[in-house]
Amino acid sequence: MTNVSLATITITNLRLRTYIGFNPEETTKLQDVVINIRIQYPAEKAAATDNVESALNYKTITKEIIQHVEEGRFLLLEKLVGDVLAICTTHPWVRYASVTVDKPHALRFADSVSLTLEEYRDEQ
Repeated sequence: MTNVSLATITITNLRLRTYIGFNPEETTKLQDVVINIRIQYPAEKAAATDNVESALNYKTITKEIIQHVEEGRFLLLEKLVGDVLAICTTHPWVRYASVTVDKPHALRFADSVSLTLEEYRDEQ
């Protein structure tokens, strides 16, 4: 097993609007969601060479997430989080990803409700 330096990309508080929920009001009204993402990938080559092609492009990943969330309709928070996680783990370099989506004001007396899903991959 090699000694691998993993980079952690953190996307903090990506604020989007989408249709989320199954109550009648939720299916007709856009709601805010707040997405937090952590992605880890081996970055020793990018760190050593300063070559763009050796780095994971977080801008491309974020653009795909924005499009998917804003154009989508989701009954369950689990489906939304699962879809975002799938986008984050599409690239074969990704070793680990974690996605948390907050749904602000989903419950009375609570700031938000959130759900987190994670995916781990063995060294490839």
